[in-house]
Amino acid sequence: MKTRLLYSALLGFLLMPILTYAEIQFSDYFSDKTLRFDFILAGNHETTLVYPQQTLQEPFWAGSKVNLTGQPDYGTYRFRVTDMESGQLIFRMGFATLFQEWQTTAEAKKMDRAFYQSVRFPFPLKPVQLLIEHRNWQGNFDIVYETTIDPEDYFIRKENSSEPDLTSIINSGDPSVKVDLVFLSEGYSAGEREKFIADAKAMTDYLFSVAPFDSNRDHFNVSALFTPSLESGTDIPGRNIYRNTKFNSTFYTFDIDRYLTTSDMLSVYDALTAVPWDHNFILVNSSQYGGGGFYNFLGITTTDHYLSKKVMVHEFGHSFAGLGDEYYDSEVAYENFYNLEVEPWEPNITTMVNFESKWKDILPAGIPVPTPREERFKNSVGVFEGGGYMSKGIFSPVMDCRMKSNAPDEFCPVCQRAIQRVIELYTQ
Repeated sequence: MKTRLLYSALLGFLLMPILTYAEIQFSDYFSDKTLRFDFILAGNHETTLVYPQQTLQEPFWAGSKVNLTGQPDYGTYRFRVTDMESGQLIFRMGFATLFQEWQTTAEAKKMDRAFYQSVRFPFPLKPVQLLIEHRNWQGNFDIVYETTIDPEDYFIRKENSSEPDLTSIINSGDPSVKVDLVFLSEGYSAGEREKFIADAKAMTDYLFSVAPFDSNRDHFNVSALFTPSLESGTDIPGRNIYRNTKFNSTFYTFDIDRYLTTSDMLSVYDALTAVPWDHNFILVNSSQYGGGGFYNFLGITTTDHYLSKKVMVHEFGHSFAGLGDEYYDSEVAYENFYNLEVEPWEPNITTMVNFESKWKDILPAGIPVPTPREERFKNSVGVFEGGGYMSKGIFSPVMDCRMKSNAPDEFCPVCQRAIQRVIELYTQ
């Protein structure tokens, strides 16, 4: 459902110039492992606080060894890693959070809450400075936490993990030049392993039938990580259904019946410790309709609803490519999610504040701007008012897209281009 932003500004969704990160030589700064920094995001609708939890060394770095600082500035948060000795920026990545979405709800005006979070980057050879930044209402980044990490610190945990029950679905080669996607099982009992593998394969087949994934299958490694639960299913609080599951997933997030998430990210991160991965996606063993998605953080959906595959592709659009929701007439819990005076960071919605940074370059000649939602334009790329949960002030590229409803089978051309650009970040 969501990986979008309260505030946001995107100066451009083009990739950073190649020279920006080509000068960073991976072997000069990093070893081929991962440093995981866990923390708590806490506060209310006005306050954001960061509380460090633990620092770990994980055995694999699956990400690019070339594109280290060239990620686009997507996300409600980002983190930066700087070499302490030279001051050189050596890693940067944006991400979205469940906490930020909660901050826009009415509940956040009444109480404080805390959410588990993590950032991951290649394990440094020398001391580094880590900065965590939060995008404010004006679309600018504020530093909310900074610390120094010494790779020789004996408090960095280096514990051995159990052997993962991992099944390869697509094996295209070296993880450092592929997108490494891992499906995790949620609400599958020990006796339902084969069902999970079959569900993960079915989701994989469907994903790679949809453009532009269909032409990029060879750029992905996909695997299924079986993580059994004591009980089958998931929590559905509105129906008084509760299940003891591996990742404590639940419907009725923010009291929206279809919104399926988990706040138990520590269990998710720990399950993935011994697996090379770039993106994770949780498959929930349920026939209930719903899901959720957050950029560079989490994707989740059920498997047994007749729309589950379409929901998975929609949520992966959020979690993988930072795409925003294009619908504007469905129930949500958010209040004042976007500042209409700044440009959203998501590549497929615009407030027209900086439309040049979005899809202006691919508008057909003569298309009216704004573009009326009329039958004659139903197959055109345009600038249609409505998107990002708002019927006025935010515009989307087409009348209907995989990011708007379950009717289309495909992403629109603007979303396809955005997805393709993210794929290329991993394959250089």
